[in-house]
Amino acid sequence: MKKYYSEFIGTFSMIFCGTGAMTINEVTGGDVTHVGIAITWGLIVMAMIYAFGETSGAHFNPAVTIAFAYAKKFSWLEVPKYIIAQVLGAFVASLILLYLFPASETLGATIPTVDVGRAFVLELLLTFFLMLVIINVSTGSKEMGIIAGIAVGAVVLLEAMFAGPITNASMNPARSLAPNIVTGNIKVLWLYIIAPILGAILAVLSCKLIKDDNCCDEISC
Repeated sequence: MKKYYSEFIGTFSMIFCGTGAMTINEVTGGDVTHVGIAITWGLIVMAMIYAFGETSGAHFNPAVTIAFAYAKKFSWLEVPKYIIAQVLGAFVASLILLYLFPASETLGATIPTVDVGRAFVLELLLTFFLMLVIINVSTGSKEMGIIAGIAVGAVVLLEAMFAGPITNASMNPARSLAPNIVTGNIKVLWLYIIAPILGAILAVLSCKLIKDDNCCDEISC
């Protein structure tokens, strides 16, 4: 059960701090700033990887969990359990933020500022880049060591910095599900579920092309 608790707490912490920064920025009229939001996302992801990487692998993201299973680095039997823990953690975070900041209209929900097609492609590519880094710095399905935390946290910060104003740079179905459902912003929620999963799987496929002998040959639970 420790790994499920880790996924719950890690995802909760990530969503609470990341969407919390966005919520506070909204209710204060921009005090946190876009740069501050991106830095918050990068730092909380990095911190949670260091906290839980050796326990659960620090996935905190259904797309990452599915991609690791697709890469044969993670048991498919564990996928539903991980996703449930991640989604529950995200919802608890969003509900607490709703209690703390009832004046917020979005709670950090992912709402694109471009048409659905372009938003879909952007989210797919963002998750592709994220998973590409994760699978190349991970050991099996576990993100371990100094390099993993810095590398993954940095790519999250980078992508939140440049893509945040367009799609809010979700890259994570659980991250979008919770605030979007809690605030009723569900019109294009589907793209934030499908695009990250496809992007993560494409990253695994590209990894196979580059390092076939090491990318997809180890099942780790």
